[in-house]
Amino acid sequence: MSAKAYALSDGNSFYCSCERVFDARLAKVPVIVLSNNDGCAIARTAEAKALGIKMGDPFFKIRDMCKARGVRVYSSNYAFYGDMSARVNAVYRDFSPRIEIYSIDESFLDVSDVRERDRESLARDMRETVRAWTGIPTCVGIGPTKTLAKLANHIAKKNPVLGGVCDLTDDEQYDHWIIRVPVADIWGVGPANARRLEALGCDNAADVRDLDPKVAHKAMTVVGERLVHELRGTPCLDLETVAATRKGCAVTRSFSERVEDRATMEQAVATHAFRLGEKLRREGLATNHVTVFFHTSEHDRDRPQRSVSTLVTLPEATSDTLALLKACLHGVRKTWRDGYRYSKGGVVTTDLMPLATSQRAMPGLGQLEREMRAALMEALDACNHRFGRGAVVPGAAGFAPNHEWSTKFEMRSPRYTTRIDELPVVRAA
Repeated sequence: MSAKAYALSDGNSFYCSCERVFDARLAKVPVIVLSNNDGCAIARTAEAKALGIKMGDPFFKIRDMCKARGVRVYSSNYAFYGDMSARVNAVYRDFSPRIEIYSIDESFLDVSDVRERDRESLARDMRETVRAWTGIPTCVGIGPTKTLAKLANHIAKKNPVLGGVCDLTDDEQYDHWIIRVPVADIWGVGPANARRLEALGCDNAADVRDLDPKVAHKAMTVVGERLVHELRGTPCLDLETVAATRKGCAVTRSFSERVEDRATMEQAVATHAFRLGEKLRREGLATNHVTVFFHTSEHDRDRPQRSVSTLVTLPEATSDTLALLKACLHGVRKTWRDGYRYSKGGVVTTDLMPLATSQRAMPGLGQLEREMRAALMEALDACNHRFGRGAVVPGAAGFAPNHEWSTKFEMRSPRYTTRIDELPVVRAA
């Protein structure tokens, strides 16, 4: 086994757990959180799973059952969940100096410097601290590689007898559990690769570990070969403690109501362009082209279908909201056709570059104008940071706080930790 050791800590039913933190009445009650536009279930507590609610179940199909069985249903509240995630990761940093935030509810920690006999104790202490300081329940998996840490986390979740912690750097635990994990439950093995591995006679993680790496490479390319080595305890994947430079950016939304006129589509796309500019400036990036797209829904089978996209090139790389907005509106006007009910639209850009080193066009804005526009964008971002996103927007994006096409959050809980006007209030009896 490697001298390396990684821990993967994962929030249990994270979105639902966030809702429970600020509402004690939800303890032991079935809870689900829905996707954008309250479409389908994307998070479920154990109580909700026990009722047969599956990941991705459309809400309109389970609405009556939820009402009859007392399931508490919430719209997604991403600002709240993101802030809770940051609080959880702040606790993790007290336990390890090297952390990779893998997703909103999962983080890898380097625990190589912790003595082997102390790792499980550290994990239990970390679980208790996270629960005490943030209210979020977690499970922790430890392994000599990231793949085995992920596997250990899966084992800890599925086996309550372990008390939320599994340590596969311990040889006895490794030998006991590795043969009990089905191939389909290994990190990175999707349905197609699971079928390939099963065709090679692999029923569990131990069988995959014992494959000839060359055979695994032939079946799954370098991913398969790397998987074999990781399951054997040889690290092939290190922590990514510095976020990779973004190569592309997309702002897309399904509309809560079908869009049938160009003015409404322009308003929606302008809003997306505004958000794109914010994202690029936050990371010091720029783009010299944007793709605008919109399409109808395949579920409107009795209506004509259309899907369209167009690439618009800018004169120079920029993160200026007004320049991006102008380009995106041009894309709408270039491709719009009446007579369709559009269900989704967005703006996408690829091949992003650092703004500071991007090549500038010879004609157009001079240095003084660029500096003035940069100052305007800085002021725009400062206002929206202080007073809330959307406090100041371009006129083309509209002034209404809730557009008829915007994403629905009809059952959203308060944004307890990010909006001062939605703070919990305690009243004396």
